[in-house]
Amino acid sequence: MPQLYGIQVLRALAALMVAVHHVQAEAGFLAARAGTVFIPSHALPWNAGVDLFFVISGFIMVHSSAGLFDKPGGARLFIARRIARIVPLYWAATTLFLVVLLASPALLNSGAPNLQQIAASYLFWPTTNAAGELQPVYSLGWTLNYEMLFYVLFGAALLAPGRLVVPLVTVALAGLVGAQALAGPLPLPFGFWGQPIVLEFAAGMVVGLLRQNGLRLDGRLRWLMAAVGIALFVLAAGDGWAQTSWGAVVLRGTGALLLVGAAACGRNVTAPSALVRSLAALGDASYALYLVHPFAMRALREVFAHLAPSATGLFIVLALVAAVLAGLAVYHWFERPMTKVFRRALRA
Repeated sequence: MPQLYGIQVLRALAALMVAVHHVQAEAGFLAARAGTVFIPSHALPWNAGVDLFFVISGFIMVHSSAGLFDKPGGARLFIARRIARIVPLYWAATTLFLVVLLASPALLNSGAPNLQQIAASYLFWPTTNAAGELQPVYSLGWTLNYEMLFYVLFGAALLAPGRLVVPLVTVALAGLVGAQALAGPLPLPFGFWGQPIVLEFAAGMVVGLLRQNGLRLDGRLRWLMAAVGIALFVLAAGDGWAQTSWGAVVLRGTGALLLVGAAACGRNVTAPSALVRSLAALGDASYALYLVHPFAMRALREVFAHLAPSATGLFIVLALVAAVLAGLAVYHWFERPMTKVFRRALRA
């Protein structure tokens, strides 16, 4: 299957957006420590990297799993591969977080979880944390709780005829959202699963079907789609409605959909530029970058807090570099090897 460089570049940009969102919070801590004021950038809604991830995820599941449609054992293979891809690194990140929390609670500024919360986190089950927030022990895992819901629905739908997979998953996601909107707030976990953001998986699946059925767009149209998608992101950054669950999906989700559609429905690039190849390589490591960047940033923040708390600009640059390097290292030396180990163990 030829590599879709545009999608890989978007994966890298999505992870970097989330990293920028978090590094500014760390810079704000340093500024407060130094008695100065840090004004974060709101040029983009940096946490919209999650919306990009969800639309991309919907696309990739259809694109990469096309060979499992109507295949005996396809559902088992799909779930096994998703477990091998997602579980090892997330469990490792959660375990590392718990170790650091036990060793230095003040460093993480997080309450101690109970055994039920810990078990729910490892099982991708939505629950409240020690602060009463609807987050797992390692807070970034909230997105993976949604991802695992999507994978379970997609895997179950693979038991049906191939032409019904996307419609069945879409109906299930829409049903959860509709139930929450009409009868909510629903009890956990349905109140969590029924948030409008899950519709972004369905949007990505539609893009996957369109590409699978031969849709290829003219280059000028794709650039226009990308420009409109970015414009929607910029609009969302300064719009109060975009902070609501539905507003975020309409503005950020539609922007992400346009960007993914533009990236996915072009011709295959056979000789990408060095910049595209580099970003695509970072896209390969985007999952690792997403999960490990807070550790790299927090460690560097502690160094700056003691040596140069007022140097927030330098901290931001070095923290992003450290996050990228940590993500690439973890991808090459942990994520890829462990994925292979799990795939062999699960016969996937």
